[in-house]
Order: sequence, then C-alpha cells, then structure tokens
Amino acid sequence: MIIVLIILLVAITVALLVYNMSINKKIQSFNNLNQKITNLNVLQDFMNTISELSSIDEKIKKINNILIERYNIRYSTIVVYNGTEYIVKASNVDEKHWDALRNLQNEDIFKDSISTATPKYITVEKEGERLPYQKMEFGRAKSAIFFPIYIENVYIGYWIIEGSKPHEFDNIDTTILEVVKNNIVSVLQTVENQQIIENIVRDDTFSGLKSAEYLYGEGKKTINKYTTSTICLFKIINLETINVKFGREIGNQIITEVTKEIKQNLSSEYIFVRYMGPKFAIAFSGIEIDAVVSFMKDMKQKVEQIKIAKEISNNNNKVMFASPKINVVVSTYYKGTALNGLTKKLEEYLDNTNKEENTINYL
Repeated sequence: MIIVLIILLVAITVALLVYNMSINKKIQSFNNLNQKITNLNVLQDFMNTISELSSIDEKIKKINNILIERYNIRYSTIVVYNGTEYIVKASNVDEKHWDALRNLQNEDIFKDSISTATPKYITVEKEGERLPYQKMEFGRAKSAIFFPIYIENVYIGYWIIEGSKPHEFDNIDTTILEVVKNNIVSVLQTVENQQIIENIVRDDTFSGLKSAEYLYGEGKKTINKYTTSTICLFKIINLETINVKFGREIGNQIITEVTKEIKQNLSSEYIFVRYMGPKFAIAFSGIEIDAVVSFMKDMKQKVEQIKIAKEISNNNNKVMFASPKINVVVSTYYKGTALNGLTKKLEEYLDNTNKEENTINYL
C-alpha cells in the first residue's frame, strides 16, 4: 500500500513538473509575443515621429521619450558628433550632468566598445560606489549600458541607458536593445538626410525663389498637412532660344518677370520653387487638380503676354521683343508617397515632349 502511494505521489509530482514546464513555456511564449508587439509599436511610433512636421531636434527628443516610456528605462541619452564636437541630442538627465555624458568617448572603459562596435555593460557592486565616468554624482546612476552608434561603418556617437540600482540590467535582453539601437540609427540617418536637404536650400538670384531642395524639406511639411495636393511643373520652353537671340541678360529678365507674375497670384500655402534651369515647380497644397488647371490656364495666358524689349544697335536702333512660352504638366500627389518620384516623372515628361509644345497636360 505504501509503495502504491509513493508511486502515485511520484506520478503526481512528475505530472505537476510537466504541467509547470508547459505553463512556463506558455508564459515565455506570451512574453516573447508581448515583447515583439512592443517592439513593433515602438517602431511604428518611430516612423510616425519621422513623418511629423516637427524639427529634427524635436523628433530625436520625442524618440528618446518613447524609449524611456515603452521600455521603462530610468535614464536615456543620445549623443551625436556634429562634425566638430559631441552634442547631447536628447536626454532626460539633468543638464548639469551633460558635460560628462557628452564626453564618454574619452573614457577608457568605453573605448573598446567603440572600436569593436559592441555594447558595454557596467554596474557598481554596492551602494556608495559610483560608475567610472561619473565625476560629480553618486546617487543618480548605478548601472549603465553603452551602445556605440555607427552609420555605414562610420562612428557618429552613442546611446547610453542608465539605471538607478546596482545590477539593474543583469537580466535585460540586449538583443532587443540592439534592435532598438538599430532603429535609432535609422532615425538618425533619416533626419540627417533631412538636415542635409534643408542645409543645401538656396535662394535663386533671378527668380527670388527657393531651390528645389526646399520642396522636399520645409515645403513638404506644408504639403503633408493635406491628404492630396496637386503638383505642377512648368518649363519656359524658349528660354534657351531667348538667351541665344537676345542675350542671357534678357533671358534672366524673362525668368524674373515670369516668376513675379505667377508669385503675386499664389497663396502662401502653395510652394513655388525654381526646380532647375528653365523648369519651375508649384505644389498646390490641398487643391484639386481641376482647379489648378484652370488657374494655370490663366497664368499661362498672362505669362505669355510678357514682353522684354531689346534695342538692336547695329540695325537702325530696331527694337525686338522677347516673350516666354511655357509648357505645363500637373499631377496629383498623395500624402505619404514619394514626392521626389512624382516630380521626377513630371520633369521627364517636360524634357521628352516636342520642343514646340506649350500646353497644359495631366499625368
């Protein structure tokens, strides 16, 4: 009887162990699924932040706040090299500690991490100790993970997370944090490209308009306030002939008068830029294509009535007049799609049409 009871207890114990293992696997599976959902949500938040109308610095700060909230990180700091110095792009640490945080590349404990592009985890063993890079603080951070940031194999800064307890990150999944770091890299690369575009915008001398890069930077922020807009490209098709026949000075005056005529009739919500050479682009933010065609028909009529006089001195002071002819193409732009792809398509159409054509076309 006792033997049977022992066997029964063993069987129950084994059954409970198997059941517990099954429950643990389900819990682990749930945790993994939950973590994947969190990561996807964080990535979606990142993408939403990139597409927002805020400035580059505001985007990076918002991304840092997302990391802090979603992963329950006590302190998070993103430091980037701007070409001359390391600057704190985002941090929830008191600014009095930023001098130390933006000079971590000089700390011996992190140099190997930077050279090998691998994270570095450090922690104190007990209260009263401090981390090696801390100069004037004792109670704030007790553990930290340092992530060097590279873009296309070029070291550009680092992301450091800090905890307020010793050994706080002992059991953290660094694989997940590596994925997060890679997302930070993607965001930094995206906003860097945006900053490059914004920095190369120039004012054209003769038209007084911004260059095409403005359309894809600041201009796009205005355009993306609307679900759909109309993009118009037009070309002064006889500008080259005018430059040859009348001289470049007259050609430049033609550019000035054409842009002045159109600009004075445009709303401030519309983006008007000198696209390239004789080509110009107008983004009619939130406007339907039929309304734009009607407007451009009126503009085309007014523009082609412009006359710039030039006296021909070796021909009995005969006066000749230069007048522009324009070819116009329009298309609908949908928020979230590739604006540069659309303008490229319109440009190709203008460049490949008959040089004598000066009409308004839909694409």
